Amino acid sequence: MSWISALVILIATLITAFISGIFGMAGGLILMGVLTALLPVATAMIVHGAIQMVSNGWRAFLLRNHIDWRIFARYALGSLAAILLLILLAWRPNKTVVYLLLGITPLMVWVPKSIIDLDIQKRGQAETAGFLVQALNTLAGVAGPLLDLFFVRTGMTRQAIVATKSATQVMAHLVKIAFWSVPVIAAAGITAMPPLWLFALAIPMSMTGTWLGGLVLERMNDVDFKRWMRWLVTLIGCIYLARAAGWL
Repeated sequence: MSWISALVILIATLITAFISGIFGMAGGLILMGVLTALLPVATAMIVHGAIQMVSNGWRAFLLRNHIDWRIFARYALGSLAAILLLILLAWRPNKTVVYLLLGITPLMVWVPKSIIDLDIQKRGQAETAGFLVQALNTLAGVAGPLLDLFFVRTGMTRQAIVATKSATQVMAHLVKIAFWSVPVIAAAGITAMPPLWLFALAIPMSMTGTWLGGLVLERMNDVDFKRWMRWLVTLIGCIYLARAAGWL
């Protein structure tokens, strides 16, 4: 890995952690695009998973008093089912498919309530979210907009939404790292894994960005939080669709 690529990744880590610190999502979408452009898909997934796991973990810790642990436990049950299915399928997408999935996923925030009425607090929906989000996160690298569909119509506060989503995503990214590490190690051994110094530098950048984003979150109200979140991820989704089509 060149020093230029490493520098770009570190800067992107700080900026995207700041964005995710505010919205609990969106930053991961942007970071995944940066990494996929610079690295092979498997390596990008591993680096993204490690950075996002730390970012989400730190965010969950900072907002730990707002985490809904009942929702987290139900979500984990659905995730387990998805993990078993992914192990059986053993399919991994190429870059074009990853960009396509990254483009489609954000647009899910515009699905009308009359078509799909999602609310993670309702019976069976946390388990469904766990299954769908874990599967998509493992294959595309990011599933924040899909997860948001289950939260955006709840009566939860913005802090509870960000905190609970962050806790679930720690588990999701841990699974992603394990899933994509297997082919890399099998093909070229442990030395083919991303260098440890990159993670050592990226982790404090991620934590700093997350902390700064949290300061902005406290100054927002719940209405502005949900409105800006939708428009931001929509813009990101359109860019990825254009990338998948070869227009960018």
